[in-house]
Amino acid sequence: MYEYEVQQARSAELRRRADHARLAREAVRSRRAARREAAERATAERADGGAGSESHTHLLRRLGFARPA
Repeated sequence: MYEYEVQQARSAELRRRADHARLAREAVRSRRAARREAAERATAERADGGAGSESHTHLLRRLGFARPA
């Protein structure tokens, strides 16, 4: 009977570990998806000319060429 209880305990521990690993993978997957969506939104906003965090970069781009003296 003792061996059966030990096997049941091992099985339960393995299931707990597997559930924990699955939840960890799911959390990492969701964080990656959120970062990917945020990057896509930022790219789309920049492409649409949205006034995001780069609202004054057009001034720097305009001065990229040499001005005549």
